[in-house]
Amino acid sequence: MTDASLKKALGHIRVLDLTRVLAGPWCAQNLADLGADVIKIERPDTGDDTRHWGPPYLKDAEGRDTAEAAYYLAANRGKRSVTLDIATPEGQEIIRQLARVSDVVLENYKVGQLKKYGLDYASLRREKPDLIYCSITGFGQTGPYAQRAGYDFIVQGMGGFMSLTGERDDLPGGGPQKAGVAISDLMTGMYSTIAVMAALTHRDRTGEGQYIDMALLDVQVAMLANMNTNYLASGNAPRRWGNAHPNIVPYQTFATSDGHIIVAVGNDGQYRRFVETGGRPELATDDRFATNPMRVRHRDTLVPLLAEMVKTKSRQEWIDALEMAGVPCGPINNLDDVFENPQVEARGLRIDLPHPHGGTVKLVGSPMKMSVTPPQYEMPPPLLGEHTAEVLREVLGKSEEEIAVLTGKRII
Repeated sequence: MTDASLKKALGHIRVLDLTRVLAGPWCAQNLADLGADVIKIERPDTGDDTRHWGPPYLKDAEGRDTAEAAYYLAANRGKRSVTLDIATPEGQEIIRQLARVSDVVLENYKVGQLKKYGLDYASLRREKPDLIYCSITGFGQTGPYAQRAGYDFIVQGMGGFMSLTGERDDLPGGGPQKAGVAISDLMTGMYSTIAVMAALTHRDRTGEGQYIDMALLDVQVAMLANMNTNYLASGNAPRRWGNAHPNIVPYQTFATSDGHIIVAVGNDGQYRRFVETGGRPELATDDRFATNPMRVRHRDTLVPLLAEMVKTKSRQEWIDALEMAGVPCGPINNLDDVFENPQVEARGLRIDLPHPHGGTVKLVGSPMKMSVTPPQYEMPPPLLGEHTAEVLREVLGKSEEEIAVLTGKRII
């Protein structure tokens, strides 16, 4: 192991990535950020579906659109792209060869599809007994829905998230609402990363590989957290509260004279300072509002009074005053605001990587901050098939003649 690889938490790990779209690639990108050698297998000519999910597209040095959609760029940095037709016997054999020299296989094919090619866990385990194999599907490998295709939007609804998200039914605009990003995909990618890391640790201690069965629906249900336990404890299904909180008041958005703020009062002392800052101290001494349980009970009376109070000042006036008073608050930023925020800048969340099309690609860095083995950004999201010959040559030891034959047969 080289000194450089020792500076990467996963510098000793190779990942064979057979995933596409978002959940699987998100997991693989996490592993790549931490130093793993991630080999992304893509279909010849078309590649990952998200390469074409645009506009917008990456622009080259002259400002012209390239073939790289921004969606694809979000989840694929740090990987090596190999184009390979796995529907052919030759392509399947190359996958088996790569699996023998890999630690982890990630895949998100339909249940049973890879078994037809001899590329399922049971088959590849015979090639490499300590292999860690992670399958990501909509509904998992078992159960009555296992054969269904899973899509993030559908799973957000099916898993209960949309019953909790959106404005109250009795208010204007009320009704179920999906999240602004594909949360079940992204959280499945995160849970998959954790599961792979746990399996690697187990393998390092025992020499034993294992199979990981990840499902979007499982993750969507699991991540409802306290909403699940609220229901399990009470037997009452939680309802939508919009930007309010079912258990805490006030914990929501308010309109100021020129925008909106979030006020997140977590205890009675913060509430008292909030209304004192707004010039309404009597709202803290009123028995209906003095404690959080009473504020929750009298929410519909209190919130209009607070809304009227907040409208008397500008957004920045409130933020400055509440921060000085020790009351948790914040603005609702658009992405212009986010990437100009001094805290976001100080934390290095915006990164720029050189790109083969010329110029740079603008990306968002990993939030993982590690003192010895921090994430490293050595490669931008790869062009389709950019590393095919390199991987076949360096990882599998194939000759230029063998690579030329595979190219001629359109296997790669």
